[in-house]
Amino acid sequence: MGMTMSQKILASHAGLDKVEAGQLINAKLDMVLGNDITSPVAINEFNKAGFDRVFDQNKISLVMDHFAPNKDIKAATQCKQCREFAAEMGVVNFYDVGEMGIEHALLPEKGLVCAGELVIGADSHTCTYGALGAFSTGVGSTDMAAGMATGEAWFKVPSAIRFNLTGKLGRWVSGKDVILHIIGMIGVDGALYQSMEFGGEGLKSLSMDDRLCMANMAIEAGAKNGIFEVDDITIAYMKERVDREFKIYTADPDAEYTRVIDLDLSQIKSTVAFPHLPENARTIDQVGDVKIDQVVIGSCTNGRLSDMETAAAILKGKKVAKHVRCIIIPATQKIWMECVKRGYMDIFVEAGCAVSTPTCGPCLGGHTGILAAGERAVATTNRNFVGRMGHTESEVYLASPAIAAASAIAGKIADVSEVL
Repeated sequence: MGMTMSQKILASHAGLDKVEAGQLINAKLDMVLGNDITSPVAINEFNKAGFDRVFDQNKISLVMDHFAPNKDIKAATQCKQCREFAAEMGVVNFYDVGEMGIEHALLPEKGLVCAGELVIGADSHTCTYGALGAFSTGVGSTDMAAGMATGEAWFKVPSAIRFNLTGKLGRWVSGKDVILHIIGMIGVDGALYQSMEFGGEGLKSLSMDDRLCMANMAIEAGAKNGIFEVDDITIAYMKERVDREFKIYTADPDAEYTRVIDLDLSQIKSTVAFPHLPENARTIDQVGDVKIDQVVIGSCTNGRLSDMETAAAILKGKKVAKHVRCIIIPATQKIWMECVKRGYMDIFVEAGCAVSTPTCGPCLGGHTGILAAGERAVATTNRNFVGRMGHTESEVYLASPAIAAASAIAGKIADVSEVL
């Protein structure tokens, strides 16, 4: 029996000709990622183990994005520890306030991850980089510490679910709607410790931003990783950003999958995930009358330039409802500056939105938009667990940038057709 894309990457990095689902392996890493929450724990373990150098100063990325700019003394202390460690170890890819961005938008933008590579990060949404044809997955801070020191990590080889995509996305429908639809279909444990592998003719309808969003949320279906077949769109994206050779892995024709799911993208509707799980997915025509208090457009899922473009197209010439707070967070400094050049910032501010510096901010209940008891938010983020964005009695509804922007105008969850 042949191997899947993920299995081929793992086999190559383990120095093996073949691996099988369930096999335990030790593999060499191309990138180790940490942020301001997870890195301090890893640094403590690194020091406790007696390590005095990192395996490669160019293959570690530390991004201060969750509580940065620092919201309190504890956050400032954590970032200070990361800053000092990076300086001591000579970590090249250290990104702090003023030059940082949300980690899973920043690394692809800077060409730090690419096809065929093996990436771990002490953040569950590290699976984002599968959009580029890499095997990337989240790990604990102890594994991050070991990875920084040795350049290796252990893995249990995952089995895989194959998603055959056909058709073309409709107007105002995006990768966010596709992944919410999939999670609604298979559940939050529907791909537990499996690889979600995407391919088929429908890929032509998905931009890199769509793919990055979908791979990002593979973890919300319980997956070990999400990964996309590399095509001309992927290659064009990497050639603009990556300054090294990359290797493309394709699944064998006889690769074994636990399940094969055929999905016609033309049939996907705008989708909203109701509290308190991403699997509580409803199409926009099933939502009903849900009044909201806040809208958040941003995060490692939907803070990219195309997301800003969508929001601007809908908000242009409109006003955010009086009772709604709309917070827009471009995911990186580069995206922020491009929004300025394109006039999106004027549109956002004139519509009554608050625009933030790049940060994870309210996504994890960090800062810049915490909810009070009884409040409801529509967010382009990736999780809507109890208390995720603030009070345990608040509610988060996950949606695409298009639905979020339309909802900000309507003052309730709304389709784009209701406001344009």
